Amino acid sequence: MNASHHLRQRASQIGLVALAAAVLVTGAAWRGAAAGPQASGTHAMPVVTSPIAHAVAGGRDSYADVVNVVAPAVVTVHADGKARVSQTEFQMPGGQGPGDDLLRRFFGEQFGQGQQSPFGRGQRRQQAPRQHALGSGVVVAADGYILTNNHVIDGADDIKVDLTDGRTMSAKLVGTDKASDLALLKISASDLHPIALGNSDAVQVGDVVLAVGNPLNLGQTVTMGIISAKGRSTNVGDGSYEDFLQTDAPINHGNSGGALVNMKGELVGINSQILSPSDGNIGIGFAIPANMARHVMDELRTSGKVTRAQLGVTVQNVSSDMAQSLGLKTVGGAIVGSVTADSAAERAGIKQGDVILSFNGQPVHDMNSLRNRVADTKPGSSANVTVVRDGSEKSLTVKLDEAQPAESARNDSAGESEDKTALGLSVVALTPDLASRIGAPKAAHGLVVEEVNPDGRAADAGLQAGDLIEQVNRQPVQTVAELKAAVRRSADKPVLLLISRQGTEIFVTVRS
Repeated sequence: MNASHHLRQRASQIGLVALAAAVLVTGAAWRGAAAGPQASGTHAMPVVTSPIAHAVAGGRDSYADVVNVVAPAVVTVHADGKARVSQTEFQMPGGQGPGDDLLRRFFGEQFGQGQQSPFGRGQRRQQAPRQHALGSGVVVAADGYILTNNHVIDGADDIKVDLTDGRTMSAKLVGTDKASDLALLKISASDLHPIALGNSDAVQVGDVVLAVGNPLNLGQTVTMGIISAKGRSTNVGDGSYEDFLQTDAPINHGNSGGALVNMKGELVGINSQILSPSDGNIGIGFAIPANMARHVMDELRTSGKVTRAQLGVTVQNVSSDMAQSLGLKTVGGAIVGSVTADSAAERAGIKQGDVILSFNGQPVHDMNSLRNRVADTKPGSSANVTVVRDGSEKSLTVKLDEAQPAESARNDSAGESEDKTALGLSVVALTPDLASRIGAPKAAHGLVVEEVNPDGRAADAGLQAGDLIEQVNRQPVQTVAELKAAVRRSADKPVLLLISRQGTEIFVTVRS
């Protein structure tokens, strides 16, 4: 038994040694195969390796190069001043108030709305709240010129600009243009990086664009989208000079005045408005085309104001039924509803019912495109207008007048004591769109109160934004010049105004 057990134990030991030798040989062969080709006559074992991930050589799906070029040109704008009652607070059709207005401006304000209620005699006037507006801006010239939105700095008495390198600079207001909602600022700074201005007319629907600005005061932010549409009109503000690029690039409060750029790093638009029922981005934003901004910037830079031409007609879009009734080959153009007496249009022979098809060789698609083409033309110059009248095309030559700007009769308190014509308000000409928004009759005429200075005489008399001034001292007025002249003739007597408020006519006296 003992001998037998010893033999079995010995055999087991020999087997273990053999197995170990086999493992060592196999390991050596494996290592040899991994190390390289084997000597002749040897049998290499299969090589087993772990998979290795390889990135695509040279591939980078990024807009970083564009951002690096444009980011230093986009700044943050802080504007402080007294809050004022403005036209953006008009009641909208259907009873919508300011909080329900779907077309939101990007004020980014951190304050409550100022009160519209007039101050009664003998009552202590409340202090107007301070407005702290946040927006963006774009450096457009190496010598310190910056474009932003008018609504960002409107009413501000202190404007500061934050540059991307950490500097904060005080900015001077060079000029504003309410019609296009643009303003030009100037800072005294060196080592600026202006943005290149692109050709917005060459932009096509579907082009990729980046929006750069400071939304919600988070800091500079870049978002991406496409051009969704061109030639949009929103009729927010005075709605008199609009040709928006529509984009789905996400923009929010604070982006207003910032840059919309193409993939070349060129400015193609100034972000201005959004359409939203929730006051936040839903993918429908609007930017002022760079070509329009360039025109406004050049005018403000050279003369401090923008002058535009005027045709002297009221027009409306041509519907499909209207085109069929008039025998037009295509739907488009702008039909003349009325012709102003002694205007450029009347002198050229344009008549009510004419359909304007082209202006200076450029097609007129609708009333908005006609308005913008006329406004871009130099006052006093001649233009060729093609119209359809009684089924036949006619070519007319018109010498354009200078458009009456939406002048302001508002003055600071110091200026008001020197200028007896200053009522402490600003007005704009009555348009069909404004007439419907303020509830004025179709045959109404006059000037619409756009803003009321809470420290002015008009506020004391109870005038409100949206009032229609029809008469001054029993004389009809339709222009700012007529309003000022009538007030001047009052001397030191109270000024008697006939106003229409939501379709009701009332007399108001403004004390001298």
